[in-house]
Amino acid sequence: MRSVVGLLPRIANERPPFATQTFLRYLLAMVTALPLAGWTASASRDSDEKPWAEIEAQLPPFPLPENLVPFFVSAMSDNKFLIDAESLSVASDGVVRFTLVIVSPSGARNVSYEGIRCATGESRIYAFGRSDNTWSKARSDQWKKIRENSLNRHHAELFSEYFCVVGTTLRDADEARQVLRQGGHPSARKH
Repeated sequence: MRSVVGLLPRIANERPPFATQTFLRYLLAMVTALPLAGWTASASRDSDEKPWAEIEAQLPPFPLPENLVPFFVSAMSDNKFLIDAESLSVASDGVVRFTLVIVSPSGARNVSYEGIRCATGESRIYAFGRSDNTWSKARSDQWKKIRENSLNRHHAELFSEYFCVVGTTLRDADEARQVLRQGGHPSARKH
C-alpha cells in the first residue's frame, strides 16, 4: 500500500498510459468497496442473530423477614440493603431478578422488585412494595444504565461484585443465592 501511495504524486504530474489508468481505477474501486464489504458482512452476521427478547417478569410473593439476606454497599451509607433470597431468579433472557429491601436508619422500608441485565449493564424496576404487603407496578419500568453514583450505588455493587462479575455467568437462582450469602462472587476483586 505504501508503494502505491508513494506513486500518486508522480502519477498526478504525468499522464499514465491507458493500462495504468485502468489499473488505478480498479484499485480505487477496490479500496472504496472494502469498508462496504466489511459492513455488509457484519450486517449479515448481525441479522442472523436473534434480537434480545425479555421474558415477562412474574411478581414474586412479598418478602418475608426470614428470607432477607443483607449485602454490603458502602461505608458511606447508613441504610441497610437486603435481598429476598426466595425471589432470586436467573432467567433464560439473561436477567437476574430479585426483591430489594432498603431500610433507613429510622426504620423506613423501601421494597422493590427489580432486574439487572448483565449483558448491557442495565437495571429495571418492575414494581414497588406497598405498606399492605402488595405490589404496585412501576410506572416507569424502562431499562436504565447502571451508573456508579451515591443514589444507585446498590445497583453498581450488585452488578460488579455479585451477579455480573466480568468473565462469569450465573447458572441459576441457587448459585445467585450462594454468591449473595458469601458476600460477593469469588471472582470479584474486592477493594
